Parts: sequence; structure tokens; C-alpha cells
Amino acid sequence: MDNDTIISPSAEQLRDRLVDDLLADKTVTSPRVEEAFRSVPRHVFAPGAPLEQVYSRDIVVVKRNEQGTPISTVSAPEIQARMLEQAEIGPGMRVLEIGSGGFNAALIAEIVGTTGQVTTVDIDQDVTERARAFLNEAGYERVNVVLADAETGMAEFAPYDRILVTAGAWDIPPAWTDQLAAGGRIVVPLRMRGVTRSLVLERAPGSDADHLVSRSAEVCGFVKMQGAGAHTERLWLLRGEQVGLRFDDGALEEPSLLDGVLASERAAVWSGVVVGRAEPFESLPLWLATSLPGFCALTVDSSAGDPGLAVEAGGRWFPYAVAEGDSFAYLSTRPSGEGRVEFGAHGYGPHAADIAASLAGQVTVWDRDYRRGSGPDFAVWPIDTPAERLATRPDRTAVISKVHRHVTISWPSVDSPH
Repeated sequence: MDNDTIISPSAEQLRDRLVDDLLADKTVTSPRVEEAFRSVPRHVFAPGAPLEQVYSRDIVVVKRNEQGTPISTVSAPEIQARMLEQAEIGPGMRVLEIGSGGFNAALIAEIVGTTGQVTTVDIDQDVTERARAFLNEAGYERVNVVLADAETGMAEFAPYDRILVTAGAWDIPPAWTDQLAAGGRIVVPLRMRGVTRSLVLERAPGSDADHLVSRSAEVCGFVKMQGAGAHTERLWLLRGEQVGLRFDDGALEEPSLLDGVLASERAAVWSGVVVGRAEPFESLPLWLATSLPGFCALTVDSSAGDPGLAVEAGGRWFPYAVAEGDSFAYLSTRPSGEGRVEFGAHGYGPHAADIAASLAGQVTVWDRDYRRGSGPDFAVWPIDTPAERLATRPDRTAVISKVHRHVTISWPSVDSPH
């Protein structure tokens, strides 16, 4: 066929193909969300990007900072669809979106209809100006676009039936709950010891309404919150700029103890836990984050060459690590038959074998108790909540204290059905 006779798919065809894919894998499950995705022209909100990229399942970067890190994106449609399904938005609702871009606000506007109200807020003037222009072009002039730091919410249009946060949040400011209508819910990608989950938060029933409980949790990833709600992680470099340990909550007491640790003798400990290479294990990082003191993220810049981290032939390392004193270990795998791998840990430092065994041991506990379960319960409490109210299951509850809130992650007791 001559190239001149090839006709590229139209935006409408590509959009319908994307929605069909989201329906097929049950990412989109409700008629309202489906109709919104079929109606809103995503390409209007990403001018200049190829249509095939716009209507793929990837993010489209809108703005980067000086270091080249994305600070504003059109999020992956899979993530947007899951959050909208979590939110269960209906016609006539008042919705606040924290983190603009325009496309998601347009989706929400389609769902709430002309009797509802959508307000989208962003701290970056470039982002809000672009969002306003794109929304107008796409026919959603009724959406309120506000330049503001959302740490204090947006009282002008409150109360809200739904608050959707489309930036990675480290904490839940009081204003968000203060501006939430009775029976409302917050959908927020919340960082907990470096692990992010999109949580559906509602006020606890009855006399416990002083705190929020989660109705569902989904794996997600978003650019980090800016402004007053930003949180700076602590990074300790182990090999130049190439390998480091990043703490989202907590810190190393004596970082100098890890100086030169990657040059020390290493140890590998294997758990006996085997999974398929394509098998999801989304609850494992959460279990490690809640069960291992010193949990952190292993960060590696492979663009500078081989980082020199130990892995078995055919295996790999994961960015989940634990550090204690003068030693640390990270999660890894090795081949274990056709299409299968075994979890283990590689450790460095004077106590490499011990710390690797600790990490591998918690993988074994996860496999025994939680691998096939529904995962933990999450709750968000005012920071002045007495400690005795937080840990209802002390042996299976992690309490993460932030600025405004405590976050509890409670795993089912081993003898309860899950």
C-alpha cells in the first residue's frame, strides 16, 4: 500500500478504542464514567502531543521543573478512571478537584451535569491558565478554575460532596474535611512511608465522626503536592549520586554509619515465596512498610552506568529497602522455574545477613497471612487523638504521624477471615 493512501485513525476513533480497552479490563465499570471518557476530547488538553500518545494509557507531561521532573501532567487514563469510579460522583454534585490540568475537571463536569458544580484548584498559574483555556475550548466554561494553594481548601464554593486530589499528598489538611458536605468523600493519593494508595475517605459513622475511614484503596502514582502541603523526603547517598536511601516518614539516626557500606561484604537470604513474573503483589510493599522499622526506598540512577547492586542472574532488585544502624537490605528476586521468581533480600554492612533475613522473613509472613487477602484498613485521625484510640489491633496496626493527622494501617488478625 502506498503511504499516501494510509489514513490515520481520528481522535474520535482513538478515544473510543481507549475506552473500549478500559471497559474490557474493568477499569471503567459505570455508564457515567464511560460516557464522560467518550465525550471529552482528551487531545484538547494536550496540544502538540501526537494523538496516538494522547489516547494511549500513558501520562502526557504538561510542565517540568528546572531539573526536568514532571510537575504537571495529564494523568494516565487508567488512574483517572479508577479515581472517578472510587468517587462515585453523581449528577448535581458539588466537586472540588485539587490539582488542575483541565481534562479530569471536564470528565467530572460531564458526570455532574449542568445542575452540578466543579471547582478545580492549582498553585501554578501556568497550569490554571492552560486549564482555563482548554476547558473553554472544549466547551466546559462552567468549571471554576482557581489559582490558589489548596492546603486551605476552597471555602468560596464549599461544601463539597466530593473532593478529588490529583497530586500526591503526604497529609490531609483540616480544611478538606471542614469543607466536606455531610455524607461526602475525599479521594486522595496518600503517601504512607513512601507507598502511595488512592484512598476513598469518609467520616466514620456515629460518635466516631471525628476521623475518616477508607472504603477502598487503589495503587496509583501522581506528581507530588506543591506549596504548603509539600513534604521533603530525606535522602542519604550511598554511592555518589547514583545509589541512595530515601525516607518519606522517619530518618536514619546516624547516617554516617552507612558510609562505604556498598563496598562491604554482601549477603543474600531467600524467602521460599514464589510468584509468577506477571503476578501482582501490591499488598507486599504496604506490609513491609508497616512491619519493618527503618523501611525506606532504594533509589538508583542507572543512567550513570551499572550501580553495582547485587542481583542473581535473571533476577532483579526492587525499590523497597530497610536500614538499621550500619547495614541495609533491599527486596530482590531470582528465577524459580519457567515464568516464576522467588522473593528474597540482598543486604550490605556488618549485619547484612541479619537485616536481609529480617526483610525476607516479613515476605514470608505476608505470603502466609496477607498475600491472598483484601489488604489492610486505613483511617485518618486528628493529630491530637489519644494513642489508645489509634491502635485497635496493636500487633497488626502501624501508626504514621504527620503534621495534621495520624494515619493508621490495620491488618486483619491472622485468625479472622480475609
